Amino acid sequence: MTSKLVRFLMFTVLAVSVATLAQTLPAAPSAAANNAEASAANAAVNATGTRMGTVNVEQAIFATNEGQRDFEALSKKLEPKQTELKNQNDEVESLKKQLNTQGDKLNEDSRATLVKQIEQKQKSLERAVQDARDDAQSQQNEIAQRILQKMGPMLVKYAADNGFGVIIDTSNPWPNGPVLWAGPAVDITRPVVELYNAQSGVPAPAAKPAGTRPTTPATRPATAAPKAPATQPK
Repeated sequence: MTSKLVRFLMFTVLAVSVATLAQTLPAAPSAAANNAEASAANAAVNATGTRMGTVNVEQAIFATNEGQRDFEALSKKLEPKQTELKNQNDEVESLKKQLNTQGDKLNEDSRATLVKQIEQKQKSLERAVQDARDDAQSQQNEIAQRILQKMGPMLVKYAADNGFGVIIDTSNPWPNGPVLWAGPAVDITRPVVELYNAQSGVPAPAAKPAGTRPTTPATRPATAAPKAPATQPK
């Protein structure tokens, strides 16, 4: 079963100043987070840095210990739905195979009944796939937004403390994103992740057995349903 993670639609920040970013961060849910946001805003206001940096916000969220833990938990939570959809898909394929191999031997009524059954199950599968995708995207975005709310103020303070005047998000590669090319020397994704891990207190995920594919922004958790069969009954 092909596993894909619906890309986040919320990472639309292109190029903003540190002070502007501090002012546009989402409100933090706790007193500690509010203090962190206020500290970040003060640091940004007093910042005089002129360096330009880049950060892959999407990658950073996935790379944090908290992100790896929560997306892995979501992946396991959605496994029963994936199995259910796979079974539906297998049933449709089985009926199609039956139609292809026995269609010319069936009488007109039997063949019409089989074709109608395939069409109904195909439509039901497509609706279930879309519902599963929407549900997965909603839960993924909830996790990402929660982490981003805590990461945002920390990122602003890190930038201000280290002489950055502008931070550009490289989550979307060019031409969909604003950055045509940027060298690794200006990328602060790794130190931001390390700082977030240190402040969050969430331990690193346990090492996985050899041969297990890690959950990373490239491979991503298994949350999407299999595509509905493209072949229509003849």
